[in-house]
Amino acid sequence: MNIPELSMSLAQTQTMNNVGVALLSKSLDMMESTGDQMVDMMRSSMELSVNPAVGANIDLSV
Repeated sequence: MNIPELSMSLAQTQTMNNVGVALLSKSLDMMESTGDQMVDMMRSSMELSVNPAVGANIDLSV
């Protein structure tokens, strides 16, 4: 059994796992931020709408 090689392999695996967790955490933070921005955008568009029923239907004659 080669102890130094095993030690290096375990350290490399741990480093790769830490990088993966950090990337997933950053991605989750970004998705939460995007979701919050979408909710804010929808709320502001509903507040600006004077008559939300206008534009819901289109009358067409052919």
